[in-house]
Amino acid sequence: MHQLYTKWGRALDPRNILPEYPRPQMVRGGYRSLNGAWSYAIGRAGKLGRIPSCFDGIIQVPFSPESALSGVGRQLGPDEVLWYDRTFSLGEIHGRILLHFGAVDQTADVLVNGHPAVSHTGGYLPFSCEITGLVHPGRNEIAVRVTDRSDTSYHARGKQKLERGRMFYTATSGIWQSVWLEEVPDRYITSLDIRPDFDTSVLHLCVHTNGEEKGSAFVTVYVPAIYEKENSPGMTLTSVTVPVNRMAKIPIPEKKAWTPDAPYLYYFDVQMGEDTVRSYFALRTFTVEKRSENGREIPRLCLNHEVLFQKGVLDQGYWPDGILTAPSDEAMIFDLTEMKKTGFNMVRKHLKIEPERWYYHCDRLGLIVWQDMVNGGGKYRHWMVTYLATPVSLLGLPTTDRVHFLLARSSKEGRQEYVRELGETIRLLRNHPSICTWVLFNEGWGQFDTNEMVRRARVLDPTRLVDEASGWYDQRGGDFVSIHNYFFPLFVHPEKERANVLTEFGGAVWYVPGHSFGKKVYGYGVCESREALNRTYRQKNSEMTALIPKGLCGSVYTQWTDVEDEVNGVFTYDRAMRKIDG
Repeated sequence: MHQLYTKWGRALDPRNILPEYPRPQMVRGGYRSLNGAWSYAIGRAGKLGRIPSCFDGIIQVPFSPESALSGVGRQLGPDEVLWYDRTFSLGEIHGRILLHFGAVDQTADVLVNGHPAVSHTGGYLPFSCEITGLVHPGRNEIAVRVTDRSDTSYHARGKQKLERGRMFYTATSGIWQSVWLEEVPDRYITSLDIRPDFDTSVLHLCVHTNGEEKGSAFVTVYVPAIYEKENSPGMTLTSVTVPVNRMAKIPIPEKKAWTPDAPYLYYFDVQMGEDTVRSYFALRTFTVEKRSENGREIPRLCLNHEVLFQKGVLDQGYWPDGILTAPSDEAMIFDLTEMKKTGFNMVRKHLKIEPERWYYHCDRLGLIVWQDMVNGGGKYRHWMVTYLATPVSLLGLPTTDRVHFLLARSSKEGRQEYVRELGETIRLLRNHPSICTWVLFNEGWGQFDTNEMVRRARVLDPTRLVDEASGWYDQRGGDFVSIHNYFFPLFVHPEKERANVLTEFGGAVWYVPGHSFGKKVYGYGVCESREALNRTYRQKNSEMTALIPKGLCGSVYTQWTDVEDEVNGVFTYDRAMRKIDG
């Protein structure tokens, strides 16, 4: 195994790690990053039940201890506990103090000045708590106790595996997204529910507060700005007063549609008493609509009621030096801008939830997003979810997801956790205009009761499309016939209502010495040179394009970068070399 670094990882300033405001759809002025140096200790769970009196060393938050950029480079075992500790100072406190964690994998117990503040399980989702009553002017202490069962339990884990290899990658643990403090007034805005309606040019907005009492907020909407002017609204478009804690309608007099070519964002400010936040929205709609072509009706993917072929790429979101954590904001922007340069207008975020800044950059740069739910469940039976599933998908044979143990969902607690995290994921991300589709299950990994999950997703967000089962074990629901194909001639299964999408294909391998993780090679067909890889890529794209007249509505090429053994990327893992021209 060869430790690779990106250029952003090599340039990392430990005194200024990921300093940008982590939540671009609810920006406040009062923000204090807690990223950087924390003390850490790792030990057996039974022996390290309390805050340690001495620590093993320094860890750079928010990089997991398994990553090179953390400064630790050590795997946390499922029977171990990881402690974090740091101090911070406060001046005179005038309002309330909120503590935010972007993500901690998997279970975190947070103590402030030795008192329990919040506990949270779910390694890919954010959590917050108010700590006003636990802090005081002067020096304060935060301690976080973390345990991580990784792939030995039913918790959501994505591509992480303790015994990494092939299509599974290094398991990570602990804090891996930003930690920050906010000081807010006694009465403050807790969240925004943003639901723009493209057809009527109306913004449906609910301003949620930390109390159910009635009141009002003042909303100012600005002329939309395109991505070249990041977070820079133009002239005032409209100003209205709206009630809080219930949905209000705000007509938008100047309609500019969001598209990948012109990703217009309307910025707006919300003022409620002493609290002010800035956010944004876009006017656009994603639908499946029938079009008459060559004497037959074909379901087509549409953006703003116009047919748009979504040419996408699979993005795992892994980094050689930060693993799950991008080393900088610039690193994330690099990936997204290069995707567009390569000719992609869509990205499938695969089995991972990114920091909100990633989605913000998709919003302002004009990249459509298909968002996977993070998979979990028990140990996968690969004879069932890989080897048998491939010919079953090719033949279009009916299957069932009702036998829970076959698809690793025997645990009732695990099924309940998926349902809870499905809701949390959609509520977290549904304000982002770039998101087109919720992908509920991938290749049968932890799949269960699929049609019921489709129903729940539509209740939570009736404005998005749903890919119920990406790859196989289709239950005939959702909006797509979703096909993975690496080994057979490309094909479509025509249907009257659901659109056909090739949600994984390609995956050809070219190993680059000096820019690869190790000597093992995994992928779908080996190429001996860059020229051979590009010929294969062009051939696969030509085969895919030929299916568009037959009903294909979108495609997802595997994949954006190499990841560990899987060297089938457009870029090398370190982002130092482009392998495919596009």
